[in-house]
Amino acid sequence: MKFLTFAATALSLGVATLVHADWSQIQNEAKGQTVYFNAWGGSEATNAYISWAAKEAKTRYGLDVRHVKITDAAEVVKRLQTEVAAGRTSKGSVDLMWVNGENFRNLKNGGLLFGPWAQSLPNWGLVDLNKPVQTDFSVPTEGYESPWGTAQLTFIADRVKTPTPPRSAQELLSFAKANPGRVSYPKPPDFHGTTFVKQLLLELTPNKAALQQAVTPAAFASVTQALWVYLDQLHPALWRNGKSFPSSAAEMHRMLGDGELKMSLTFNPNEAANLIVTKQLSPSTYSFGFTGGTIGNVHFVAIPGNATAKAGAQVFANFLLSSEAQIRKANINVWGDGTVLDVNKLPAAAQAQIRKTAPGALAESVPTLPEPHASWVEALEAEWLMRYGTR
Repeated sequence: MKFLTFAATALSLGVATLVHADWSQIQNEAKGQTVYFNAWGGSEATNAYISWAAKEAKTRYGLDVRHVKITDAAEVVKRLQTEVAAGRTSKGSVDLMWVNGENFRNLKNGGLLFGPWAQSLPNWGLVDLNKPVQTDFSVPTEGYESPWGTAQLTFIADRVKTPTPPRSAQELLSFAKANPGRVSYPKPPDFHGTTFVKQLLLELTPNKAALQQAVTPAAFASVTQALWVYLDQLHPALWRNGKSFPSSAAEMHRMLGDGELKMSLTFNPNEAANLIVTKQLSPSTYSFGFTGGTIGNVHFVAIPGNATAKAGAQVFANFLLSSEAQIRKANINVWGDGTVLDVNKLPAAAQAQIRKTAPGALAESVPTLPEPHASWVEALEAEWLMRYGTR
């Protein structure tokens, strides 16, 4: 395919100065296509944003983008694996998917992705290459997924009820013991729950370098030892004595609002501001991080190899990278998702818009800790479930 030849050339020459030679052809091919976009549907703000983007794609490019709301990208990975195993190597059910981490690794290693294509998008030149947009949980993206937004683990509390929050894993343990039954976290493999466990692991392990390599049984046993000791101490002080856990971050937000919990968490540093605006949380709500940093990453969109509307998926992904779409996404009152663009490449007015903040959003500078290698996720979730999932 001529597009793939160009993509390889773009990678060798430096795509920031290139425009996709076949882009007009791809746009023409995309007209009238239906793009089934499989993306997490657990946030009203996110769903509303995707609905806006779909309407814009219809008006501008003649695309029919349909948001297939999912709860876990791993379910989509399994569906794609099943389709290909059954011989459905074209006309698949997924055209574009929101993905990162172990799900991207499994798709890439399984040869289930279309590409490389991302670095040949016209809007790739706006991307901030200082952000981790070319690796995903230590796995090179190599043009098989396009960055969409940034995220960082952020904690949420009410200043009236919690004026001094815990600023480390050890302080959290003390805080939980001092407030029995008022702290918790979502049950893995919920994304937020797994991220919280990874955050503890990054802070507690003496061998952080091992987390950037593919997991091995020996490394796992050694690196996670301090984590399990910590959780064995933490869980008895948690909500329901750590024998039951909230199903999601959204449930934790509700429990925080009701006063049942003293803390919640999110992977969007601006989410608390949205929750204040929608009156789900008190105006005295604030966001904070740990002094030593919290885990952060970039999330992406990818095109399956058996996608039906590959051209339409590329056109929609390119629109999601546009300054207009990224500015709207970063708007606290819309979604508040961090941009992947180099803000300095944007006009002054756009820079001002994208840097706006709001009460409740993370106002402090929190160091970003790198994600462990994607292979650690499944190992951590399996061990966590074995130890704590059936209590």
